[in-house]
Amino acid sequence: MKPALQKPLLYRSVNTRTHGVRHGSCRAYRYERHTKSEKDKQSNRGSMHSHQRHGFDYTPLFRFLLSKVGHPWDQVFSEAKARLDRPDPVFWMVAQHETDKQDYVRTDENSYYSGLYVDEGGLLQKVNPQLTPEQMKPCCNCCTHTFNGVVCPQGLPHNG
Repeated sequence: MKPALQKPLLYRSVNTRTHGVRHGSCRAYRYERHTKSEKDKQSNRGSMHSHQRHGFDYTPLFRFLLSKVGHPWDQVFSEAKARLDRPDPVFWMVAQHETDKQDYVRTDENSYYSGLYVDEGGLLQKVNPQLTPEQMKPCCNCCTHTFNGVVCPQGLPHNG
């Protein structure tokens, strides 16, 4: 009997050991530990182990969610949850409340995706379905910006 094929995970591991890769705040503890102010010393005391999780790329999840627009949310969420290490990244893109809705969300330094929400009928929908990469204004001309995985045109005015 042949084993059932398992669907691929919706995240992937990325290199976090490369020289120059920084996570969290840009001020290092080594520059703060000998400060004179007692207030500064107390604010820095805490666990040396971060509660942030680094080294994961959730691009496959974002593409999966975009491909499921118009599908029942309960089915989409249960499939996504089964293929993730934790469910939190789903809600980076999908608004949990009416006040959380955004036309687009920034998932990385230069990566943007359509904001999603669950409508009254329980279907996954885009907040602004008319938004296109041509309407996105990159904040600089030196970087490549993407919207839903499509490169945004360069040379647009600075977003100010």
